[in-house]
Amino acid sequence: MITPMLMSRDEVLAAKRVLIINVTRIGDTLLATPALRAIAKFFPNAALTCLGHPKRAEVLENIPYLAKVGGITKNSARFRGWLGSSRYDWAFVWGPDRALYEYALRKATHVVGFRQNDAAIDARLYAAQPEPEPPQNSRHAVAWYLALPESVGIPNDGYALDYKISDSESLWARQKIATDFGRARPLIGLQVASFPTKAYRDWPMEHFIKLAKRIVNARPDARFVLFGSADDHARTLQFARELPDRAAIYAGQLSLRETVAIMKEIDLYIGVDTGPTHLYSALRKPMVSMYHPSLPSALYRPIDHPDLYVVDHPLAGPGASREINMSEISVDMVWERVGCALQGEPSRFPGLPPAGIESPDWPGDKK
Repeated sequence: MITPMLMSRDEVLAAKRVLIINVTRIGDTLLATPALRAIAKFFPNAALTCLGHPKRAEVLENIPYLAKVGGITKNSARFRGWLGSSRYDWAFVWGPDRALYEYALRKATHVVGFRQNDAAIDARLYAAQPEPEPPQNSRHAVAWYLALPESVGIPNDGYALDYKISDSESLWARQKIATDFGRARPLIGLQVASFPTKAYRDWPMEHFIKLAKRIVNARPDARFVLFGSADDHARTLQFARELPDRAAIYAGQLSLRETVAIMKEIDLYIGVDTGPTHLYSALRKPMVSMYHPSLPSALYRPIDHPDLYVVDHPLAGPGASREINMSEISVDMVWERVGCALQGEPSRFPGLPPAGIESPDWPGDKK
Protein backbone atom coordinates (compact mmCIF):
# COMPACT_ATOMS: atom_id res chain seq x y z
CA MET A 1 0.00 0.00 0.00
CA ILE A 2 1.33 3.43 -0.95
CA THR A 3 1.39 5.97 1.87
CA PRO A 4 0.15 9.49 1.04
CA MET A 5 3.11 11.62 -0.05
CA LEU A 6 4.98 12.87 3.02
CA MET A 7 6.90 15.62 1.23
CA SER A 8 5.67 18.67 -0.63
CA ARG A 9 5.81 18.93 -4.41
CA ASP A 10 8.22 21.85 -4.01
CA GLU A 11 10.58 19.61 -1.99
CA VAL A 12 10.40 16.94 -4.68
CA LEU A 13 11.22 19.36 -7.49
CA ALA A 14 13.98 21.06 -5.49
CA ALA A 15 15.88 17.82 -4.89
CA LYS A 16 19.13 17.76 -6.88
CA ARG A 17 20.97 14.76 -5.45
CA VAL A 18 19.59 11.46 -4.11
CA LEU A 19 21.65 8.71 -2.49
CA ILE A 20 20.65 5.03 -2.55
CA ILE A 21 22.42 2.37 -0.45
CA ASN A 22 21.73 -1.32 -0.99
CA VAL A 23 24.58 -3.68 -0.05
CA THR A 24 23.57 -7.19 -1.01
CA ARG A 25 24.04 -10.08 -3.47
CA ILE A 26 23.81 -10.01 -7.28
CA GLY A 27 20.20 -11.11 -7.53
CA ASP A 28 18.96 -8.79 -4.81
CA THR A 29 20.89 -5.86 -6.27
CA LEU A 30 18.98 -6.39 -9.51
CA LEU A 31 15.65 -7.04 -7.77
CA ALA A 32 15.89 -3.55 -6.29
CA THR A 33 15.95 -1.84 -9.71
CA PRO A 34 12.17 -1.30 -9.92
CA ALA A 35 12.45 0.64 -6.64
CA LEU A 36 15.40 2.65 -7.94
CA ARG A 37 13.50 3.43 -11.13
CA ALA A 38 10.48 4.60 -9.12
CA ILE A 39 12.67 6.92 -7.02
CA ALA A 40 14.35 8.33 -10.12
CA LYS A 41 11.03 9.09 -11.78
CA PHE A 42 9.66 10.68 -8.61
CA PHE A 43 12.58 13.12 -8.30
CA PRO A 44 12.72 14.44 -11.89
CA ASN A 45 15.46 17.02 -11.27
CA ALA A 46 17.76 14.88 -9.15
CA ALA A 47 20.89 12.89 -10.00
CA LEU A 48 20.86 9.47 -8.35
CA THR A 49 23.96 7.87 -6.82
CA CYS A 50 23.67 4.19 -5.91
CA LEU A 51 26.16 2.49 -3.59
CA GLY A 52 26.15 -1.30 -3.36
CA HIS A 53 28.40 -4.22 -2.57
CA PRO A 54 31.80 -3.47 -4.14
CA LYS A 55 31.75 -6.78 -6.05
CA ARG A 56 28.09 -6.55 -7.09
CA ALA A 57 27.40 -2.88 -7.89
CA GLU A 58 28.65 -3.34 -11.46
CA VAL A 59 25.28 -4.89 -12.39
CA LEU A 60 23.89 -1.33 -12.18
CA GLU A 61 26.43 0.27 -14.52
CA ASN A 62 25.08 2.13 -17.57
CA ILE A 63 21.47 2.20 -16.32
CA PRO A 64 20.29 5.59 -17.60
CA TYR A 65 18.53 6.84 -14.48
CA LEU A 66 21.60 6.27 -12.26
CA ALA A 67 24.14 9.10 -12.53
CA LYS A 68 26.77 7.29 -10.47
CA VAL A 69 27.33 3.74 -9.22
CA GLY A 70 29.87 2.80 -6.57
CA GLY A 71 30.73 0.42 -3.76
CA ILE A 72 30.43 0.63 0.01
CA THR A 73 30.57 -1.79 2.95
CA LYS A 74 29.57 -1.48 6.57
CA ASN A 75 33.28 -1.29 7.40
CA SER A 76 34.26 1.35 4.86
CA ALA A 77 31.15 3.40 5.69
CA ARG A 78 32.59 4.16 9.14
CA PHE A 79 35.39 6.20 7.55
CA ARG A 80 33.36 8.00 4.90
CA GLY A 81 31.34 11.20 4.89
CA TRP A 82 33.17 13.03 7.66
CA LEU A 83 34.77 15.76 5.59
CA GLY A 84 32.93 18.68 4.00
CA SER A 85 32.01 17.02 0.72
CA SER A 86 28.75 17.77 -1.08
CA ARG A 87 25.53 16.57 0.49
CA TYR A 88 22.45 14.75 -0.76
CA ASP A 89 18.89 15.96 -0.39
CA TRP A 90 17.51 12.49 0.20
CA ALA A 91 18.89 9.03 0.99
CA PHE A 92 17.16 5.63 0.84
CA VAL A 93 18.82 2.77 2.71
CA TRP A 94 17.87 -0.92 2.64
CA GLY A 95 18.98 -3.40 5.27
CA PRO A 96 19.93 -3.47 8.95
CA ASP A 97 23.56 -2.29 9.06
CA ARG A 98 23.91 0.61 11.50
CA ALA A 99 27.14 1.91 9.90
CA LEU A 100 25.38 2.44 6.58
CA TYR A 101 22.68 4.51 8.27
CA GLU A 102 25.21 6.59 10.15
CA TYR A 103 26.98 7.31 6.86
CA ALA A 104 23.69 8.25 5.17
CA LEU A 105 22.79 10.56 8.05
CA ARG A 106 26.15 12.31 7.70
CA LYS A 107 25.64 12.80 3.97
CA ALA A 108 21.91 13.46 3.46
CA THR A 109 19.37 15.96 4.74
CA HIS A 110 16.57 13.37 4.80
CA VAL A 111 17.07 9.61 5.25
CA VAL A 112 14.43 6.94 4.61
CA GLY A 113 15.17 3.44 5.81
CA PHE A 114 14.38 0.74 8.36
CA ARG A 115 13.98 1.29 12.06
CA GLN A 116 17.20 0.30 13.82
CA ASN A 117 15.86 -0.10 17.37
CA ASP A 118 18.31 2.62 18.33
CA ALA A 119 16.55 5.75 19.58
CA ALA A 120 19.40 8.06 18.52
CA ILE A 121 19.28 6.85 14.90
CA ASP A 122 15.55 6.26 14.60
CA ALA A 123 14.79 9.81 15.76
CA ARG A 124 16.84 11.21 12.87
CA LEU A 125 15.18 9.17 10.12
CA TYR A 126 12.68 11.05 7.98
CA ALA A 127 10.64 7.86 7.72
CA ALA A 128 11.31 4.34 8.94
CA GLN A 129 9.94 0.95 8.06
CA PRO A 130 9.26 -1.12 11.20
CA GLU A 131 11.44 -4.12 10.35
CA PRO A 132 14.98 -4.33 8.93
CA GLU A 133 14.04 -7.64 7.28
CA PRO A 134 10.61 -8.92 6.21
CA PRO A 135 9.47 -12.33 7.39
CA GLN A 136 11.55 -14.66 5.24
CA ASN A 137 9.70 -15.79 2.11
CA SER A 138 6.53 -13.81 2.84
CA ARG A 139 6.39 -11.53 -0.21
CA HIS A 140 7.96 -11.17 -3.62
CA ALA A 141 11.43 -9.62 -3.40
CA VAL A 142 10.48 -6.77 -5.74
CA ALA A 143 7.49 -5.93 -3.52
CA TRP A 144 9.75 -5.80 -0.48
CA TYR A 145 12.15 -3.36 -2.15
CA LEU A 146 9.29 -1.17 -3.39
CA ALA A 147 7.78 -0.95 0.10
CA LEU A 148 10.50 1.51 1.18
CA PRO A 149 9.82 4.27 -1.38
CA GLU A 150 6.09 3.54 -1.15
CA SER A 151 6.28 4.29 2.59
CA VAL A 152 6.87 7.97 1.75
CA GLY A 153 4.34 8.14 -1.07
CA ILE A 154 6.51 7.24 -4.08
CA PRO A 155 4.43 5.15 -6.53
CA ASN A 156 5.93 2.23 -8.40
CA ASP A 157 6.87 2.52 -12.07
CA GLY A 158 6.38 -1.14 -13.01
CA TYR A 159 7.98 -4.35 -11.75
CA ALA A 160 10.40 -5.36 -14.52
CA LEU A 161 14.11 -5.49 -13.71
CA ASP A 162 16.66 -3.24 -15.45
CA TYR A 163 20.11 -3.93 -16.87
CA LYS A 164 22.05 -2.07 -19.55
CA ILE A 165 24.67 -3.63 -21.83
CA SER A 166 27.18 -1.22 -23.37
CA ASP A 167 27.84 -1.10 -27.12
CA SER A 168 31.39 -2.40 -26.63
CA GLU A 169 30.12 -5.33 -24.55
CA SER A 170 27.57 -6.19 -27.24
CA LEU A 171 30.21 -6.12 -29.97
CA TRP A 172 32.54 -8.37 -27.98
CA ALA A 173 29.72 -10.86 -27.27
CA ARG A 174 28.64 -11.10 -30.91
CA GLN A 175 32.21 -11.75 -31.98
CA LYS A 176 32.71 -14.46 -29.35
CA ILE A 177 29.47 -16.20 -30.25
CA ALA A 178 30.39 -16.13 -33.95
CA THR A 179 33.81 -17.64 -33.16
CA ASP A 180 32.48 -20.37 -30.85
CA PHE A 181 29.25 -21.32 -32.64
CA GLY A 182 29.29 -19.93 -36.18
CA ARG A 183 25.76 -19.89 -37.59
CA ALA A 184 24.42 -22.81 -35.51
CA ARG A 185 21.03 -22.02 -33.97
CA PRO A 186 19.17 -22.01 -31.72
CA LEU A 187 21.59 -21.13 -28.94
CA ILE A 188 20.30 -22.38 -25.59
CA GLY A 189 21.77 -20.93 -22.40
CA LEU A 190 21.78 -23.17 -19.34
CA GLN A 191 22.25 -22.28 -15.67
CA VAL A 192 22.59 -25.74 -14.16
CA ALA A 193 23.27 -24.82 -10.52
CA SER A 194 22.47 -22.31 -7.83
CA PHE A 195 25.22 -21.26 -5.43
CA PRO A 196 26.61 -23.90 -3.01
CA THR A 197 24.73 -22.75 0.09
CA LYS A 198 21.41 -23.21 -1.72
CA ALA A 199 22.15 -26.37 -3.68
CA TYR A 200 18.71 -27.73 -2.77
CA ARG A 201 17.42 -25.50 -5.62
CA ASP A 202 19.44 -27.47 -8.21
CA TRP A 203 17.70 -29.62 -10.79
CA PRO A 204 19.45 -33.00 -11.31
CA MET A 205 22.19 -32.91 -13.92
CA GLU A 206 20.78 -36.07 -15.47
CA HIS A 207 17.52 -34.21 -16.09
CA PHE A 208 19.34 -31.35 -17.81
CA ILE A 209 21.10 -33.85 -20.09
CA LYS A 210 17.87 -35.66 -20.97
CA LEU A 211 16.21 -32.33 -21.72
CA ALA A 212 19.10 -31.24 -23.94
CA LYS A 213 18.90 -34.47 -25.93
CA ARG A 214 15.20 -33.86 -26.53
CA ILE A 215 16.01 -30.36 -27.74
CA VAL A 216 18.61 -31.77 -30.16
CA ASN A 217 16.11 -34.32 -31.48
CA ALA A 218 13.68 -31.49 -32.22
CA ARG A 219 16.30 -28.94 -33.32
CA PRO A 220 19.37 -30.79 -34.69
CA ASP A 221 21.42 -27.57 -35.01
CA ALA A 222 20.89 -26.54 -31.39
CA ARG A 223 23.94 -25.59 -29.35
CA PHE A 224 24.31 -24.99 -25.62
CA VAL A 225 26.03 -22.26 -23.62
CA LEU A 226 26.78 -23.30 -20.03
CA PHE A 227 26.75 -20.40 -17.58
CA GLY A 228 27.76 -20.40 -13.93
CA SER A 229 30.80 -20.15 -11.70
CA ALA A 230 33.96 -22.19 -11.32
CA ASP A 231 32.13 -24.13 -8.58
CA ASP A 232 29.90 -25.61 -11.30
CA HIS A 233 32.81 -27.20 -13.21
CA ALA A 234 31.92 -30.83 -12.46
CA ARG A 235 28.30 -30.39 -13.50
CA THR A 236 29.05 -28.47 -16.70
CA LEU A 237 31.80 -30.93 -17.66
CA GLN A 238 29.38 -33.84 -17.21
CA PHE A 239 26.96 -32.11 -19.58
CA ALA A 240 29.63 -31.38 -22.19
CA ARG A 241 30.80 -35.00 -22.18
CA GLU A 242 27.27 -36.22 -22.87
CA LEU A 243 26.79 -33.78 -25.75
CA PRO A 244 30.22 -33.44 -27.35
CA ASP A 245 30.70 -30.66 -29.91
CA ARG A 246 27.38 -29.11 -28.90
CA ALA A 247 28.26 -27.24 -25.71
CA ALA A 248 30.62 -24.44 -24.72
CA ILE A 249 31.48 -24.13 -21.05
CA TYR A 250 31.53 -20.46 -20.10
CA ALA A 251 31.06 -21.19 -16.39
CA GLY A 252 33.89 -19.58 -14.45
CA GLN A 253 35.42 -18.14 -17.63
CA LEU A 254 33.65 -14.79 -17.90
CA SER A 255 33.17 -11.70 -15.80
CA LEU A 256 29.68 -10.87 -14.63
CA ARG A 257 29.14 -8.24 -17.31
CA GLU A 258 30.63 -10.45 -20.04
CA THR A 259 28.18 -13.16 -18.99
CA VAL A 260 25.17 -10.88 -19.45
CA ALA A 261 26.46 -9.64 -22.80
CA ILE A 262 26.64 -13.26 -24.00
CA MET A 263 23.15 -13.90 -22.60
CA LYS A 264 21.81 -11.17 -24.85
CA GLU A 265 22.94 -13.17 -27.90
CA ILE A 266 21.27 -16.50 -27.05
CA ASP A 267 17.80 -17.55 -28.16
CA LEU A 268 16.46 -19.25 -25.03
CA TYR A 269 17.57 -19.51 -21.41
CA ILE A 270 16.79 -22.45 -19.12
CA GLY A 271 17.85 -22.23 -15.50
CA VAL A 272 17.24 -22.71 -11.82
CA ASP A 273 16.41 -19.81 -9.54
CA THR A 274 19.65 -17.94 -8.87
CA GLY A 275 21.46 -14.66 -9.62
CA PRO A 276 22.16 -15.26 -13.34
CA THR A 277 18.48 -16.09 -13.86
CA HIS A 278 17.53 -12.66 -12.51
CA LEU A 279 20.18 -11.09 -14.75
CA TYR A 280 18.80 -12.82 -17.82
CA SER A 281 15.24 -11.83 -16.93
CA ALA A 282 16.23 -8.16 -17.17
CA LEU A 283 16.94 -8.71 -20.88
CA ARG A 284 13.26 -9.61 -21.45
CA LYS A 285 14.11 -12.54 -23.74
CA PRO A 286 12.50 -16.01 -23.78
CA MET A 287 13.30 -17.96 -20.63
CA VAL A 288 12.29 -21.09 -18.75
CA SER A 289 12.92 -20.86 -15.02
CA MET A 290 12.54 -23.56 -12.35
CA TYR A 291 11.66 -22.95 -8.71
CA HIS A 292 12.10 -24.99 -5.55
CA PRO A 293 8.81 -25.40 -3.64
CA SER A 294 10.15 -23.53 -0.60
CA LEU A 295 11.15 -20.57 -2.83
CA PRO A 296 8.43 -20.65 -5.48
CA SER A 297 7.75 -18.31 -8.35
CA ALA A 298 5.35 -16.29 -6.17
CA LEU A 299 8.44 -14.96 -4.37
CA TYR A 300 11.11 -14.64 -7.06
CA ARG A 301 9.82 -14.95 -10.61
CA PRO A 302 10.25 -12.10 -13.11
CA ILE A 303 7.24 -9.77 -13.23
CA ASP A 304 6.11 -7.86 -16.32
CA HIS A 305 8.19 -10.25 -18.44
CA PRO A 306 6.96 -10.80 -22.02
CA ASP A 307 8.36 -14.32 -22.62
CA LEU A 308 8.43 -16.16 -19.29
CA TYR A 309 7.73 -19.89 -18.98
CA VAL A 310 7.70 -20.88 -15.29
CA VAL A 311 8.19 -24.36 -13.86
CA ASP A 312 7.00 -24.51 -10.27
CA HIS A 313 7.53 -27.66 -8.24
CA PRO A 314 4.29 -29.67 -7.79
CA LEU A 315 4.54 -29.12 -4.01
CA ALA A 316 5.12 -25.35 -4.19
CA GLY A 317 3.38 -23.37 -1.48
CA PRO A 318 3.69 -21.78 1.95
CA GLY A 319 5.55 -23.97 4.40
CA ALA A 320 7.14 -26.27 1.82
CA SER A 321 10.30 -27.92 3.16
CA ARG A 322 13.74 -27.29 1.73
CA GLU A 323 14.26 -31.05 1.97
CA ILE A 324 11.94 -31.64 -1.00
CA ASN A 325 13.93 -32.83 -4.01
CA MET A 326 13.92 -30.90 -7.27
CA SER A 327 13.96 -34.21 -9.16
CA GLU A 328 10.18 -34.21 -8.74
CA ILE A 329 10.11 -31.58 -11.49
CA SER A 330 10.06 -33.98 -14.42
CA VAL A 331 11.82 -33.60 -17.76
CA ASP A 332 8.38 -33.74 -19.38
CA MET A 333 7.24 -30.67 -17.38
CA VAL A 334 10.24 -28.63 -18.46
CA TRP A 335 10.14 -29.87 -22.05
CA GLU A 336 6.52 -28.76 -22.40
CA ARG A 337 7.59 -25.21 -21.65
CA VAL A 338 10.79 -25.36 -23.68
CA GLY A 339 8.88 -26.65 -26.69
CA CYS A 340 6.43 -23.75 -26.49
CA ALA A 341 9.27 -21.25 -26.14
CA LEU A 342 11.17 -22.67 -29.13
CA GLN A 343 8.00 -22.45 -31.24
CA GLY A 344 7.48 -18.84 -30.18
CA GLU A 345 4.11 -19.63 -28.63
CA PRO A 346 2.71 -17.24 -26.01
CA SER A 347 3.39 -18.58 -22.56
CA ARG A 348 0.68 -20.52 -20.76
CA PHE A 349 2.96 -20.83 -17.74
CA PRO A 350 3.29 -17.40 -16.07
CA GLY A 351 3.90 -18.82 -12.59
CA LEU A 352 2.15 -18.13 -9.31
CA PRO A 353 0.77 -14.63 -8.63
CA PRO A 354 3.56 -12.58 -7.00
CA ALA A 355 2.96 -12.35 -3.25
CA GLY A 356 2.45 -8.81 -2.03
CA ILE A 357 1.63 -7.56 -5.54
CA GLU A 358 -1.03 -9.70 -7.21
CA SER A 359 -1.85 -11.76 -4.10
CA PRO A 360 -1.61 -11.24 -0.32
CA ASP A 361 1.65 -11.77 1.57
CA TRP A 362 2.42 -15.37 2.46
CA PRO A 363 2.91 -16.45 6.09
CA GLY A 364 6.67 -16.67 5.57
CA ASP A 365 9.19 -18.88 7.32
CA LYS A 366 8.97 -19.32 11.07
CA LYS A 367 11.58 -17.41 13.04
